[in-house]
Amino acid sequence: MAISRPRSRAVPFIPLLLLVLLVPLIYSVSRLRLSWAQERELGMPPPALPKRPDRLVLGPAAGQGRPDRLQCQGLKAVNKISLSSEPGEHVSFVTVFTTYSSDPAGAGKRSSDVVTVGKHFYSKEERSMAILNTFISFIQVSMPRSDVIILTGPKSKLSINQGKASILPIEGNYSRGNLMLQRIKSYIDFLELKLEEVDCVNCARHFVFTDSDMAVVEDIGHIFTSYPNWHLALTFRNNKGQPLNSGFIAVRGTRDGISKAIEFFNEVLKAYNLKYMKASRMLGDQLALAWVVKSYLSSAFGKFSRHETFTGEVNGASVLFLPCEVYNWTPPEGAGQFHGMPLDVKVVHFKGSRKRLMLEAWDFYNSTSQLSDMLCLILKSGRTKYDF
Repeated sequence: MAISRPRSRAVPFIPLLLLVLLVPLIYSVSRLRLSWAQERELGMPPPALPKRPDRLVLGPAAGQGRPDRLQCQGLKAVNKISLSSEPGEHVSFVTVFTTYSSDPAGAGKRSSDVVTVGKHFYSKEERSMAILNTFISFIQVSMPRSDVIILTGPKSKLSINQGKASILPIEGNYSRGNLMLQRIKSYIDFLELKLEEVDCVNCARHFVFTDSDMAVVEDIGHIFTSYPNWHLALTFRNNKGQPLNSGFIAVRGTRDGISKAIEFFNEVLKAYNLKYMKASRMLGDQLALAWVVKSYLSSAFGKFSRHETFTGEVNGASVLFLPCEVYNWTPPEGAGQFHGMPLDVKVVHFKGSRKRLMLEAWDFYNSTSQLSDMLCLILKSGRTKYDF
C-alpha cells in the first residue's frame, strides 16, 4: 500500500518571496520613468550627471604589501629606485596624429572649457597638442637616443618644436570616424617607405607604433635585444572582448621584419574592411587585430591570462606577445578589484578620461625629476574619472 506524503510548502514559498522582493523595485523604476517622461513633456532638462572633478583626487595606493607592486609612502616610491635615463637602444616611435577644427560658434577660450594643470591653462584645442608634446617629452627623458615620427595628413597645419620629433605627411582620410582605419593604412605606407631605405639585410632601425596618450617611463629598447627572433610585437591582456591593444606595436627594423610587418598589417586592414567597418570608431582595428591572430594562432589566446612574454607564428611572421601590464599599463577607473601598479611597468597608457592625469604626471615630474615618485602620483590618482 502506497503511503501518501504531505506536500512541502517550501517550493511555493520561494516564488512568493521573490515576488515580495521585486514588487517595490518594479514600482520604483516605473515611477522614475514616469517622472522623466513628465519632465520631458514640461520641457525640463534631464537629470544632470555627476560632475567629474577638475583637479587630482588622491586615494589609497592599491597593491600595498605585495612585493611585485609599487609601494608608496605618500608620493614617495619606496621599492623602486629612480629610473635611469642612460642612453640605450635607438628606437623610432611612430604615432598617427591630427587636429580637428572646432565649432566656429564656440571659438575662443570660454572659462568652462579651460583646464588648469599646474601653472598651465589649456583650451579644448590646446589639450590634444599638450598630450602630444607630453608624449614626446616622456620619450626624451626615458629614451634620449630615440626620436618621434608623427604621421598626419598633407593638409594638416600641425607644427612641432621639439628637437627629436618630426612630421611625415601621408595621404589619407583622417576624419574622426575613419581615423583607426586610416592609421593602419598610414602604418603600411610608412613601412613601405622605410623598406626602400634599408640598404642591407641585417641593418636595423627599430620602430614602435603607439598611441600619443602614452608615457614611456622606462627604456623599452631591450625587447629588440633580449628577444632576438621576432618580426613584430603585440601587447595582450586578459580581456575576452579585446585581448590585444593596438596602442603599442613594435616592428624590428630589418628588411625581413619590415616586410613581415607590412604583410601582417595588410591582413589586419583586410579583416577591418570585411568584418568591422560598423564597429565603434575606436574598436575596429583592435577587433581586426585579434581576428587575424586568432585565425592563425588560436592557441595564443589561452596564454593571455598568464601575463608572461611568449612568441608565436602568425601567417609566416614571428610575433612577440608582451603583457599589457608592463608595456601598455592603464590606470583602472572606478570601483572594483585592483591589485596596484606592476613594479616593472615601462609604458603607461592614459586612454579615455585619464588624459588629464598624463599632463598632471608630467607637471609633477617637472617639479621633482623623479619618475618613480611620479608613478606613485599616477597610482593614487588613477581611479578617478577626470573632467578633461
